[in-house]
Amino acid sequence: MLPTRELIGLGEIQAVLGPGTRFDGKLTFEGCVRIDGHLEGEVFGDGVLIVGEGAKVHATVDVGTLIVRGGVVRGRCSAKQLIEIHAEAAVHGDIQAPEIDIAKGCIFEGRCTVLSAAEERIDPDDA
Repeated sequence: MLPTRELIGLGEIQAVLGPGTRFDGKLTFEGCVRIDGHLEGEVFGDGVLIVGEGAKVHATVDVGTLIVRGGVVRGRCSAKQLIEIHAEAAVHGDIQAPEIDIAKGCIFEGRCTVLSAAEERIDPDDA
């Protein structure tokens, strides 16, 4: 069994969408938010979004850092700092960030764009 990466240094989790819950709409947040349930819509924030085991996210995601520890994410995802996709996760959609870490064993289907610090994030609809 591979060692599990710990969520050290991320700060206190501000909100949790727990297992068995569902949210449809636009989620805007600061700080750190964890999703273990179902979310459909849009997610915006400058903080950290953690997608946990069993989560189902079908959304456009634009956050500071995106950590997909498990579950399934469908949609375009961009981050200002980092995107991590762990081995237990599946991501179906385009991703872009200055730093991207895709673990061996995960499922990733989409385009991956690593941005330099000077580049601005590009809306694929404008390209």
